[in-house]
Amino acid sequence: MSELLSTDADLNRMPTDEDLGRLQFTTLLYYLQSTNPDNGLVRDKTQAGAPASIAAIGMALATIPVVVERGVVIREFAAKIARRRLEFLMHCHQGPEPDASGYKGFFYHFLDIETGRRVWQCELSTIDSAFLFAGALTVATYFDGDSEDEVKVRQLATALYERADWNWACDHGATLTHGWRPENGFIPYRWRGYDEGLLLYILGLGSPTHPLPPESYAAYTESYEWRNIFGRELLYSGPLFTHQLSHMWIDFREIRDEFMRDHDSDYFQNSRQATFVQQEYAIRNPLGFEGYGEHCWGFTASDGPGWLTRDIGGVRREFFDYVARGAPFGPDDGTVSPWVVVASLPFAPEIVIPTVRNFAALKLGMTRLYGFKPSFNQTFKDENSPTGWWISPYHFGIDQGPVALMIENYRTGFLWKLMRNCEPIVRGLRQAGFSGAWL
Repeated sequence: MSELLSTDADLNRMPTDEDLGRLQFTTLLYYLQSTNPDNGLVRDKTQAGAPASIAAIGMALATIPVVVERGVVIREFAAKIARRRLEFLMHCHQGPEPDASGYKGFFYHFLDIETGRRVWQCELSTIDSAFLFAGALTVATYFDGDSEDEVKVRQLATALYERADWNWACDHGATLTHGWRPENGFIPYRWRGYDEGLLLYILGLGSPTHPLPPESYAAYTESYEWRNIFGRELLYSGPLFTHQLSHMWIDFREIRDEFMRDHDSDYFQNSRQATFVQQEYAIRNPLGFEGYGEHCWGFTASDGPGWLTRDIGGVRREFFDYVARGAPFGPDDGTVSPWVVVASLPFAPEIVIPTVRNFAALKLGMTRLYGFKPSFNQTFKDENSPTGWWISPYHFGIDQGPVALMIENYRTGFLWKLMRNCEPIVRGLRQAGFSGAWL
């Protein structure tokens, strides 16, 4: 951003469009620079040799309309980028073999970035596949022209989404499973209770080929937890990203399902409340971590210092590697994620903006390539770090998309407006019982 001062007035200054544009642009560069040009696969993180992440590929697809509208890539070439990526994915082998790319229309979480085949015996992931499908539907909705490439993008994206067998992924139950492995079958966890799985059900309900029955959504919501936290009434989920990822595509303002009608709220207002809960938790700082406060919060799934224990100032501290941190009930090891704060910009700009300006002053790389480092921990000292405390050495593909897309939704509402024209999402919302406002 522009010059950074330390006064309270500056912390509360609204960022200019140029400020946000610069952060958005450097964040988007990840998908332009960390993509295999031969096949369009996007690596999971900047670590050398990292495989592709199917969720990162979906987010890369979703940002293509933004880079066109922002003048980074011309529409003609952007359509070719989307077409090549979708063509490769459609040609990837689907089958029960352990080295396939996916099965029943879903994809494995991580793929070899050259061959597109499964790596690490990772799981066939329903949620990561959902992010891919959402990205595919984004370009299918955006590229509505008559050119050969734009027509092909729509055909490929539709085929990719419609071949997913959502009922198979339920494994004879009412709710969707987390996924499947060829070695031992379905993962014994299901998407129940509020989280990023909201997008998963909307996509499954909207499928014209293998749709989920409406009762699956009722089963998902029946274990919702409505709580009063710090005097705020909200549908609880601890990690902040769970309140954001579905919102990258769907404008939930004033549209409500049965649960939200009963509680006189909507999912947008709920995410706003969750953002304030995160800030309040950091202000209270019950575990006494360094740095936490009004302008230093953001607890979510993120990289961390590692699985180890240290005695710090007479207190035995346990630290984590990559884990879903949350507030106010944890887990919490002192790790904060700037990206997840930026992604709350549409919900609560009045507390996000001063926090982002504070992070900028901490020299976390906001104006450098790819933008903010995804996480840091001021309690965990690191003599090799220029700050003296731990900062994640890598950027992650799934962290970049929320920053770029939610900045755009804050600036113009572009993705929200675009996806109102996406038939599967509109159909899925209606099947889930949503009504009101634009719907």
